[in-house]
Amino acid sequence: MAIQVAIDGPAGAGKSTVAKLVAKQLGVKYIDTGAMYRAVGWLVLTKNMDAKNEEEVLRLAESSRFRLTDSGIEVNGFHLKNEIRTEQISALASSIARLGGVREVLVDKQRQLAGEQSVVMDGRDVGTHILPNANIKIFLTASVEKRVERRFKELKKKGHNPSLNTLREEIIQRDYNDKNRRFAPLTRASDAVLLDTTDLTTKQVVDQIIQICRTKLGGGE
Repeated sequence: MAIQVAIDGPAGAGKSTVAKLVAKQLGVKYIDTGAMYRAVGWLVLTKNMDAKNEEEVLRLAESSRFRLTDSGIEVNGFHLKNEIRTEQISALASSIARLGGVREVLVDKQRQLAGEQSVVMDGRDVGTHILPNANIKIFLTASVEKRVERRFKELKKKGHNPSLNTLREEIIQRDYNDKNRRFAPLTRASDAVLLDTTDLTTKQVVDQIIQICRTKLGGGE
C-alpha cells in the first residue's frame, strides 16, 4: 500500500526540513511543492517577466519541465538550489501562487510526480487540495516570532544579512496572501493533526510525525 503523508503550514513553520527527514526515515520520496513555485519565480525573474501577468506566467508554467532531485529542483535543465531561497524569490513565489490558472497547472504536475507511489509532500494545500486522500495529514504551525527567528538564522547561515523587522513584515504578508488567495488557500484540513512547533526541536517534531504514521498505519487509533 502506498503511504502518502501531507505536511502543510505557513512560511517558516519548518515544513521542508521536517518533511525531508520524515521521508528519509520512512524510506519514501520527498516532494517539495514550494520549490516548484520558486522555480517558476526564478524563471520569471531571469526572463524579466511580469509576475502579475497570469497569461504569460501560465504559458511558462505549462511549458516548463520539472525534476526533483536530492539536492534541489531542475527546471528546463537548470539545477536550482540556494538561488531560489532568497526573499525576493519567496515574494515572487507567493505572488505566483495566487494565480489560479498557474496553481492548477502546478498542482497537476505535483500529482503526476506523486503518482501512486509512497511520498511525503509539503506545501500549503497538500492535504486539502493536492492529495486530499493522503493517509496522514499534518498541519505544522509556530508563532510568528519563532518563524521570523528561524528564517533569520537560515538566511544568516547562507551569508545574507536580513533585517528582522523586514522578515517579520514579509512573513505576516505571506501569511495573509496564503490564507486569502481565492484558489486553494492555506487552511488546515479537517482530518489533519495540528502540531505547534514553537517550542519543539526538529527531532521532536519528526519523532511525533513518525509516531503518528506508525499509529495510523498500524491501526492504533
